[in-house]
Amino acid sequence: MSSLDQLKKHTVVVADTGDIDAIAKHKPQDATTNPSLLYKAAQMPQYQSLLDEAIAYGQSKSSSEEGLLDAIIDKLSVTFGCRILELIPGRVSTEVDARLSFDTEGTINKARELIELYKEAGISKDRILIKMASTWEGVRAAEQLEKEGIHCNLTLLFGFGQAIACAEAGVTLISPFVGRIYDWYKNKRGVDSIPVSEDPGVESVTTIFNYYKKHGYKTEVMGASFRTKEQVMALCGSDLLTISPDLLGQLADIDTDVPKSLDADAAAKMDIEKIEMNEATFRWMLNEDAMATEKLAEGIRGFAADLDKLRSYLAQRMETASV
Repeated sequence: MSSLDQLKKHTVVVADTGDIDAIAKHKPQDATTNPSLLYKAAQMPQYQSLLDEAIAYGQSKSSSEEGLLDAIIDKLSVTFGCRILELIPGRVSTEVDARLSFDTEGTINKARELIELYKEAGISKDRILIKMASTWEGVRAAEQLEKEGIHCNLTLLFGFGQAIACAEAGVTLISPFVGRIYDWYKNKRGVDSIPVSEDPGVESVTTIFNYYKKHGYKTEVMGASFRTKEQVMALCGSDLLTISPDLLGQLADIDTDVPKSLDADAAAKMDIEKIEMNEATFRWMLNEDAMATEKLAEGIRGFAADLDKLRSYLAQRMETASV
């Protein structure tokens, strides 16, 4: 049995890609996309028909350039999501514009628009996770959306306070970024690598998982942003793990034993103090965690920049087509 097959016995495997061919190959339960992945996929020859469909939709909905590009990106996100859902039995995550990360109402409205687009395509909202940054404003938006039956995936999660706030808000899923946490500490320490047994990213997900299971939260933990297959295997037993096609391939090609490292029953018996969460506590815990503060801001900027790249690419493509 491959390491990937062993992992699937204890954890739901999610494909972290917008590449539909890769999803078809690795057959994950769920899939997730983000602006970076959409930008790459939009330039692939095999997806040009999906791009054409999104452009035609946007042109029918808006006359202003900004409104047009936003409409195209929303439709493109949903079109990719629909195609992905044809290949998987579970859910797909679709991301809200990163520029809305500090706008609760804007995030809520955008999420509703995306869900409506999926509804028009015949997709139930139960198969969709709306992704947003785990800022305080994002958590509050997710809390309202969950009450409306719109399930949320809180991303760019680096700090323990963010995780607690998400659980208290009743969000469906969180995505702690293992690899980016690892990168920060590796750079801070001036080392080339950190052993997986001491990996701060792995430790972060483990701490969150144990806290959630100890205190009976329903929010699921999905480790994300992996750098190595060893990081993935070290978190076997997490509710979900979202893994790039490259690492999925590596895990499928080896048969290293993958023991279950995270165990909900064992965590429930641990002595873990509960932290009362409010806005002041959230902001203070984030402030005191330099890594989480820096990586959250950097991540939001990065996703916004990738959306800008996608907007520029779409504008150039439409200009070329009209010549």
